[in-house]
Amino acid sequence: MPRLVVSCLLACLVAAAAGCADPPNKELHQAQGAIDAARAAGADSYATEEFTAAGEALARAEAAVGQRDYRLALSQALDSRERAQNAAKIAASQKAAVRSEAERLLAEVTSAAVMASTRLTAETARTRSPAVVALQSAVQHARTAVDDAGKALATEDYLEARRRLKGVRDTLAAAQQALPATPAARPVRRRR
Repeated sequence: MPRLVVSCLLACLVAAAAGCADPPNKELHQAQGAIDAARAAGADSYATEEFTAAGEALARAEAAVGQRDYRLALSQALDSRERAQNAAKIAASQKAAVRSEAERLLAEVTSAAVMASTRLTAETARTRSPAVVALQSAVQHARTAVDDAGKALATEDYLEARRRLKGVRDTLAAAQQALPATPAARPVRRRR
């Protein structure tokens, strides 16, 4: 009887050891798949910190496999998969926020460029001062930025669209403020 108990315990230990004797290939593949999916979701641009951490955890898991520390490899592979999945969620949220900001900036810059163009038309008729030339340059820059941002939005490169539009509205406003005040039109007097 005691021999049977010892044999059962030994069999359990061998089975447990065998369970840890193989690398966690399935989990490593799942982690790599999650990283690939996160990259496809834009996590490398919109959730860089979490995406990088997922890649590092996968690298540690692969290193642990090389050292035959399969428990550590399993732990790191699971951590990598979880971080990659979180990175994909963060990326989706960030991407939507950046898109919204880029679209808002595009509308603001477009409106500011139209207003500046209207003012520029009136000023150009009056004078060709350095302030008018600066406003012409700012309007041209704004038009280019709007075109480039529109192209970036069409290709879903929201970060580039936002980058192209940042500060353009302020540049237009500053160029308009540099213009001399327009003289007020004299009121028309009616004859009685």
